[in-house]
Amino acid sequence: MINFKDMMAQAQQMQFKMQEMQAKFEDIEVSGESGGGMVKVVMTCTGVVKSVDIDPSVMSEKDVLEDLVVAAVNNAGDAKESRVKEETDAMVKALGLPADAKLPF
Repeated sequence: MINFKDMMAQAQQMQFKMQEMQAKFEDIEVSGESGGGMVKVVMTCTGVVKSVDIDPSVMSEKDVLEDLVVAAVNNAGDAKESRVKEETDAMVKALGLPADAKLPF
């Protein structure tokens, strides 16, 4: 027989863990770069770009610079997605949920 009290407690625990993880994502930073490190971007796991570092040697080539910035931001976004998945998978495992459980992040 299903114990609804235990089920509700587990649901509350999961909700708390998800809120905790969302707050943690605000503090976790990842980076991306392009052009062999000529453009570097730091982003939080919530998608907020914290900094952009541009090598002065590419400042005079507007088109190249724009492409490098786009590539660096996209690389940081990929790193963010990877880190979010890693953190989410760890939380799912810690909660004893199936590995393929879909959480609303």
